[in-house]
Amino acid sequence: MLATFLIGLREGLEAALVVGILVAYLGRLGRRDVLPRLWAGVGLAVALALGIGAVLTFGSYELTFVAQELIGGLLSLLAVAMVTWMIFWMQKAGRTMKATLEGGIDRALTQGGLWALVAIGFVSVAREGIETTLLLWSMVQSFGDAPSALLGALLGLAAAVVIGALIARGAVRLDLRRFFAWTGGFLVIVAGGVLAYAFMDLQEAGALPGPFTAAAPIDAVTGAVAVGWQAFPFGWAFDVTSAIAPDSAWAAILQATVGFMPRMTWLQVTAWAVYIAVVGFLFVRGLRSRRPSASAPLVSSNAADASVSSPTQQGAA
Repeated sequence: MLATFLIGLREGLEAALVVGILVAYLGRLGRRDVLPRLWAGVGLAVALALGIGAVLTFGSYELTFVAQELIGGLLSLLAVAMVTWMIFWMQKAGRTMKATLEGGIDRALTQGGLWALVAIGFVSVAREGIETTLLLWSMVQSFGDAPSALLGALLGLAAAVVIGALIARGAVRLDLRRFFAWTGGFLVIVAGGVLAYAFMDLQEAGALPGPFTAAAPIDAVTGAVAVGWQAFPFGWAFDVTSAIAPDSAWAAILQATVGFMPRMTWLQVTAWAVYIAVVGFLFVRGLRSRRPSASAPLVSSNAADASVSSPTQQGAA
């Protein structure tokens, strides 16, 4: 629940701030009459995300086990790719986001008409919505506890909406640069865990060699799949299920925070380590290269447009 809460909070607040920029700019232009079009686009984006989630959840029941694992692994890889791209896109484009969104509004009002504003609202939220849906679905598949995971995500999204509204009204002060930096680092770790789980799915489906295929190294003494260095590269890297039960609270906490599972294959461990090392290094380097010379201001404003400009001014990570 904690992991999905933080994901819902991070992604929800990101979407709320983007919508806040658009709403505030239309208010400053005196064009609140076109707000229903913008909200229609936002509603369509939310409906799309929910529809994708429903298809993934209920459609998998009609598939064979191998097909479920194969599709689950591929979708988890897609979720990791989208999260990784979004983290670095926000680092690069965060400072110009407000100007880009306002430029899109200007073009829509002068050239595009009704559907242009609907499209802006849709595109502004759909990206975060689809990314969140895929990531949460992958984590639910990994945890096997859908009610708690979904409840955490819903609470995170609700908290994001409340915080976004308070920021827009100037009723709360929040250092968004620091918030997105910390949650971005958390997402890197979460994405590493999802990547490891994707490799497990693909190994179980037989798409990758592993303990479930003929490529598995066999322990000459026990006759089971080997564990440890002798099992490299297609066996089990370790197996501590005797100390940490896979369905225990400790296992859930470790998997949600650092992507650790009581039993992991060498391909899983390698993928996780390489991802954390490479993406983590690039993420930290991006933070350092964009560190402001002075202390970043806290978000607080009595004017709507000033309050929502903060993610660009503070370089949201």
